[in-house]
Amino acid sequence: MRTVGAALAALSFVGVAALAGCSGEGSGDGVSQNASTTSSPSASPSPSRASGWNPKPGSVAAVGDSITRGFDACSVLADCPEVSWATGSDSLVRSLAVRQLGPAKAVDRSWNHAVSGARMAQLPEQMALAAKERPELVTVMMGANDACRDSVGLMTPVADFRASFEASMRQLRAGAPKAQVYVSSVPDLKRLWSTGRLDEGAKRIWSLGICRSMLAEADDLGPAAVARRDAVQERVVAYNGVLRDVCAKDRHCRYDGGAVFGFRFTGAQLSPWDWFHPSRDGQARLAEIAYRNITAAEPPA
Repeated sequence: MRTVGAALAALSFVGVAALAGCSGEGSGDGVSQNASTTSSPSASPSPSRASGWNPKPGSVAAVGDSITRGFDACSVLADCPEVSWATGSDSLVRSLAVRQLGPAKAVDRSWNHAVSGARMAQLPEQMALAAKERPELVTVMMGANDACRDSVGLMTPVADFRASFEASMRQLRAGAPKAQVYVSSVPDLKRLWSTGRLDEGAKRIWSLGICRSMLAEADDLGPAAVARRDAVQERVVAYNGVLRDVCAKDRHCRYDGGAVFGFRFTGAQLSPWDWFHPSRDGQARLAEIAYRNITAAEPPA
């Protein structure tokens, strides 16, 4: 059903370490990432700030990681920013920038400063670059790489995650004090595991080293494996709580209310090369979620 053979061959040739889009430090050009849980990161609603929110900003800057760079959406082990949910130009995706500004204006009035492989510690630098554009809206999608590490012990501590996000907001405010900020929740990695483990091709690809903290030994249901996945899930929920709480302190910031965390990606909405990053269709779904929440009269609860 999916191009598993080609993906395995390419990944094996290039090497597992090249999968920086999910766990490495990666680099980008600075132009232009699921079983159910009893705890939801959107349990506490953010206060309404609708009166000061502009649903039609005139420019968009994006910061984040490989998801916002369109990694593995067009070809194996490569960024594809033209299909980015935030700033891409692809007509099938209809990115947030295209929906807000139109195809022509989006070319000159949107910028993608996301970097594949980035973690929250790298967000302040991206925010500084975004601030220089003086955008009316900044989109943030960051955190999957902080949880997707080679082991649970290597995940970013929640306190460090919070400190870096707070520093990022200060960096933005220093250069763009009135820019609106839209913050996407971290995707549900445990739901991704529970969906992909039913596909033999997905498990073969994951075995090459993608998001080991959650996806390693996908068929192992022993106590240690269950505890490992639960620990990752708890950390993702905690990260989303940080994103919500820090955003709530800024009157120009809107959190997605856990919308991306709650979205159930299907196989068709995931890359055929890694069963982890969004495909074109997945990017389009992210664009829809963002546009709906940004143009809503009230922030998501």
